[in-house]
Amino acid sequence: VQLQAFGGGLVQPGGSLRLSCAASGSFLDINDMGWYRQAPGKQRELVASITHAGSTYYLDSVQGRFTISRDNARNTVYLQMNSMKPEDAAVYYCNIKAVMVDRYEYGYWGQGTQVTVSS
Repeated sequence: VQLQAFGGGLVQPGGSLRLSCAASGSFLDINDMGWYRQAPGKQRELVASITHAGSTYYLDSVQGRFTISRDNARNTVYLQMNSMKPEDAAVYYCNIKAVMVDRYEYGYWGQGTQVTVSS
């Protein structure tokens, strides 16, 4: 299973970025999809997640500013980030829980994409 993430970069405070992450490989289905982030000197934290049916979770500090969505036909998860703050700067990682041919669920990580929020 491979995850390819796109969309990181430099944005000014108050600006927007959209991350996307496409999964490919020999899986039967994808259950949860999510975005984590890790800032220097901090632990990796879950920013947002979405189930196959579309139920979502958001970290309190991004609630109302970030929106997670997915396209099941394209095995892709998106993170729309609006009203960005300097504290949103981090390396963002996508994560999926994929059901493989053995019918078990396994977790997979993308390569990480840098998001910088600075004027």
